[in-house]
Amino acid sequence: MKNRKIFSSVIATILSVGLLAGCGTAPQGGQQAAQPQDSKGEASEPKTEQVVNLYSARHYEVDDVLYAQFTEKTGIKVNVVKGKAEELIERLKREGESTSADLFITVDGGVLNNAKLNGVLQPVKSEVVNANVPAQLRDKDNDWIGLSTRARVIVYSKDRVKPEQLSTYEDLATDKWKGKVLVRSSTNLYNQSLLASMIELNGEQKTEEWAKGIVANLGRAPEGGDRDQAKAIVAGSGDVAIMNTYYLGQMLNSKDAEEVKVAQQLGVFFPNQSTTGTHVNISGAGLVKHSKNQENAVKLIEFLTDKEAQELVSKTNFEYPVNPKAEKTELLKSWGEFKAQQIDFAKLGEHNKKAVEISNKVGWK
Repeated sequence: MKNRKIFSSVIATILSVGLLAGCGTAPQGGQQAAQPQDSKGEASEPKTEQVVNLYSARHYEVDDVLYAQFTEKTGIKVNVVKGKAEELIERLKREGESTSADLFITVDGGVLNNAKLNGVLQPVKSEVVNANVPAQLRDKDNDWIGLSTRARVIVYSKDRVKPEQLSTYEDLATDKWKGKVLVRSSTNLYNQSLLASMIELNGEQKTEEWAKGIVANLGRAPEGGDRDQAKAIVAGSGDVAIMNTYYLGQMLNSKDAEEVKVAQQLGVFFPNQSTTGTHVNISGAGLVKHSKNQENAVKLIEFLTDKEAQELVSKTNFEYPVNPKAEKTELLKSWGEFKAQQIDFAKLGEHNKKAVEISNKVGWK
């Protein structure tokens, strides 16, 4: 009951702040005025309420649960404005010094780097954060901090494909997979970042050849999200799909019995283990340049990257923890350890434009 009350309180805050945002009104920033009377009802000096204001492009229930736990632990209220990452970056630029945002949270290393390049972030200075998150999962200047990682893998039909038939992303573009490959639209950021990583690792020409091969091998025109690719495998539209692992984790633990049934018929394969490693992306947080509540904001990042919070993200959203002390949930363990790509996440943003150009050129809709 206690957690339900806390959760309801956070949701109410989110809705309240979201409505303000929708009306073009900035959320309450800085320290907010509290009750002007003491417990006896007598006049007293105004007190302040500690807050931290988020602009977030992450939209998961586990985030709201964690914010509620943070408030319970510290007394610091968390206000959230949700939106699309690029829109939130533009809003931060437009608001400048008048912004009431303290933290920017989103998925994709390229977008985080884009926020940095647009000058809306500042370095996070915290030995706790440095201890929680390895250097390769933080910006080199600590302008953003990783909160979780997700692997983009090959998901396959257990009935029609044997794992030993699979090897690399590049192999999916060969003739043996003609009419058997499923993937969502190239307008999806996850696919753009996969292409960007291949540009970084293999060069533009080879990436274009790969994308052309993928289009030639599609079992159907790209449509829907990652979950829809899983359902399409079971429906027989193809045998393999490019998906993020956490979607399959969510399906296996869904309240929808049909989603569970679909996911149980699929296997997870981590490609490129003998070459460049499986493509991994990141979600993360950056301290806003003109934050009015910097101390509170850093405390929240420290909380979100500690062992307990990371284990909750792994357990409920099936993302991989960034804190090496955090234990992965049993489902992630069952998929096994894997070799991940080792590239600078900033490259995902730097190559995004070229990735989009290649997709358009080869007809990847």
